[in-house]
Amino acid sequence: MKIVQGDLLKLAQDGHFDVIIHGCNCQCTMGAGIAKAIKAAFPAAYAADKQTIKGDRDKMGTISHATVTLDNGHPLTIVNGYTQYHWRGRGVRADYDAIRSVMNAVGQQFAGHRIGYPKIGAGLAGGDWDTIAAIINKALQGQDHTLVEYAP
Repeated sequence: MKIVQGDLLKLAQDGHFDVIIHGCNCQCTMGAGIAKAIKAAFPAAYAADKQTIKGDRDKMGTISHATVTLDNGHPLTIVNGYTQYHWRGRGVRADYDAIRSVMNAVGQQFAGHRIGYPKIGAGLAGGDWDTIAAIINKALQGQDHTLVEYAP
């Protein structure tokens, strides 16, 4: 896992990644955290999320995605990874098995692409980053993948 400081969306828009992934809940809201910023910057990603069934527990561990063409002509795929069921409640809402399944799917479907992501599941979802980082490193072993630690 490479680690850089910056703004994932800005780096993606500047062409540093072919694919970005973020963790979503299964409620089709994208109303907080990086999901809210992705919804604003890439409405097609939100449209892909809205095409899934709201509140469907079977979404856990799956992905939806949209590919857009950036102003610089570079295609970018935004992956919505369903890593938590809901945003409500206290404690850990990140589901480690779902994160593993999502990252395995990304590793298979987007092999050979430059993949960027935030600390999936470790922010608002309350997951343990060391556990999640190990899951990501195993799932994306041999891939070009980068954690972007937010720094404005």
